[in-house]
Amino acid sequence: MKKRLLMILLLLPIAILPLTGLVAAVTITTVQSTTTTTTVGQYDRLGIAIGAGLAIGLSALGAGLAISAAGSAAISALAEKPETFFRSFLVVALAEALAIYGLIMGILLWIKL
Repeated sequence: MKKRLLMILLLLPIAILPLTGLVAAVTITTVQSTTTTTTVGQYDRLGIAIGAGLAIGLSALGAGLAISAAGSAAISALAEKPETFFRSFLVVALAEALAIYGLIMGILLWIKL
């Protein structure tokens, strides 16, 4: 039972994030097509929108995996040696910065549309 629940929790984000990226790409393309007056072609804009969705989705997935691994190790180290709090916090914060970088890249690509 526990293995099945763990497999569902691992596979659910892998199935949902690409779909969310594609929905965001189509939505961004639809909204931007009525408001933008650039000379970028229709397929170029769709590619940029899919790239923005993938940048956000994959960086969030990678950051989630990094935080889960680093966070559990940080809690274990903190339980044994409380003076390692700052180092543990720093490692988790650096893993979280990965998602922020992906969000920034997605916003920059969205502006390019």
